[in-house]
Amino acid sequence: MWIPAKDRSRAYNGGKLGEGCLERLPETIEKAPGADAVRLIDVLWLDRGKAHVAAAFEVEHSTSIYSGIVRMLDLALGTETHALEGMFLVAPNGREEEVRAQPARPAFSRAADLQVRYLPYGELESHREFIARFGSGVKAINAIARPLV
Repeated sequence: MWIPAKDRSRAYNGGKLGEGCLERLPETIEKAPGADAVRLIDVLWLDRGKAHVAAAFEVEHSTSIYSGIVRMLDLALGTETHALEGMFLVAPNGREEEVRAQPARPAFSRAADLQVRYLPYGELESHREFIARFGSGVKAINAIARPLV
């Protein structure tokens, strides 16, 4: 897992959010166009031992949905290590309309091509134990995420 430097020291479950996470992104991502933006993606889930991004998660609690989509597009279009298995906008249930409005804009037509999905907080909360117990890879998360188009 990759957590941006600005978030690694945040308290989480009696420790720090970034404990056990990568200190550096793989070189193929570090040197890719748009790497400065990619480093700011809230969570990158990399395949163990590979430079392939399995999933990208942008958590938009109160910030702009727009900026999260731009960072994920930089990842998908600027690197050879596309997050093709899952690109997720994670946001409160009440922001679904706002989340859905952004990919409908012509500037974000590629977001639809890349199958960016909405992952509401409520779905994560209600399925958290199931995912932890039975989940493997991105499949369980894709099952609860909602397509944007």
